[in-house]
Parts: sequence; structure tokens; C-alpha cells
Amino acid sequence: MRVSQILKAKPTGGVVTIPPQASVADAANLLSQKRIGSVVVTSDGSHAEGILSERDIVRELGKRGAGCLNDLVSDMMTRDPVTCASTDSADTVLTKMTDGRFRHMPVVEDGAMIGLITIGDVVKSRLTELAMEKDALEGMIMGH
Repeated sequence: MRVSQILKAKPTGGVVTIPPQASVADAANLLSQKRIGSVVVTSDGSHAEGILSERDIVRELGKRGAGCLNDLVSDMMTRDPVTCASTDSADTVLTKMTDGRFRHMPVVEDGAMIGLITIGDVVKSRLTELAMEKDALEGMIMGH
């Protein structure tokens, strides 16, 4: 399965973004309101400058306490996040996510962000593929 197929299966609503000059507290509020695990950091809405996850925020809270909520998103974000293309396979993306130990990946076409996929999206697509393969094999065994 390709990333483009995974994106088509997701509800539309675009990528949730935040500007780099926003506070980490603003980002935490946005994550909570949208019930999501990460937000893409961008100045122009189309180029992923960074990504900030709930794990990033919790890690800093644990190290430094609530004072880190006053920091700028640009100070805490992961810069230049790993991205993928819509033509990449689910297996390729899953390998990148697993090796890099991250769960969210912007999808980029011609330098502009067109979506965001999560490890959950990729796992769901793989499970769907495996179920179809299983059904096909059972059909062959049963002679259908």
C-alpha cells in the first residue's frame, strides 16, 4: 500500500500546524483540543520546519518543570522532520518510523506538505492488507 492510499482513508481536515513563535503552552492546548499527538511547526502553512509531539513536551516537563511551557515552540521542536512522499510504500514509512523512534511523519510533494500520517495509520493499512491477503488465500484453498 502507498502513502497516497493511506491519506485517502484518513478523514479530511488537513494538517494541524502551529507557528514557531507560539508558546509551548499554546501547542499543548492545541494538542489537547484536537486530541492529537503532534503538531507540525510551519511559518507559511506548507513547509514543515519542525514537529512538536506530546512526548517532547512531557519529556521537558519532567526535566525542567512547568517553566518550559513558556518556551517558544521553535526552541523545543524537532527540526527538519523526516518526511515521506505519497508514492512511498507503507513498509518503507513504517521502517523509517520504527528506526527513528517517532510516530508522526509529514507527507511532502514538490516541497509542500500535503498531509501527515501516523504510525497508527500505517499499522491500520497493513492490517487491512493482511486481512485481504488472508481472505484471498482462504478463497484459493477453498476453491472459490
